[in-house]
Amino acid sequence: MTDDAMRKKWNTKYLQQGPSQWPVAEVLLENKHLLPEQGRALDLACGYGANARLLAEHGLQTYAWDISNVAIEHIATQASLHHLDITAEVFDLEHEPLPENKFDVIVVAHYLNRAGVQGLIKSLKINGLLFYQTFVENKVTDAGPSSPCFLLKPNELLRLFSDLQVVVYREEARIGDLQAGFRDKAMFIGQKKD
Repeated sequence: MTDDAMRKKWNTKYLQQGPSQWPVAEVLLENKHLLPEQGRALDLACGYGANARLLAEHGLQTYAWDISNVAIEHIATQASLHHLDITAEVFDLEHEPLPENKFDVIVVAHYLNRAGVQGLIKSLKINGLLFYQTFVENKVTDAGPSSPCFLLKPNELLRLFSDLQVVVYREEARIGDLQAGFRDKAMFIGQKKD
């Protein structure tokens, strides 16, 4: 899919669903107590920027990057209205390299690009934290993508980010009461060490 086609796809999706359909990711919401008091944060593949807003409200200098100009325009408007330190920019994650050693926190939710894993790790500063969650192939509902290309295999986040020190990992699979708990996704928080 070309960049223009991908941008059009996501612009259409965001216009159809609106900001309320894109809440703060559970991995960030449940673990915001781990955030540093200051520093630079990135909400990557940010959508409408709910994660970026939480990061900025926490006091972090925040960047929100997404391929959708519709989403980025919404974030820029909201940041201005609420006086939040968010720099919202259109960014093509598939073709633009991430800057190295720039961020104290990176948040990625509902996006999977296995080829970009090393770029994410290199973009973290030493002691930086990666908050990551996305959908697993062993889902209990129809939530998220259907293509296996965009679904995690069991424990895959642990393997993909094995260069980071595990801080939090959660993946409940299809065990116990399937109507309760954190289902359909895996979450990971890792810290970059020397």
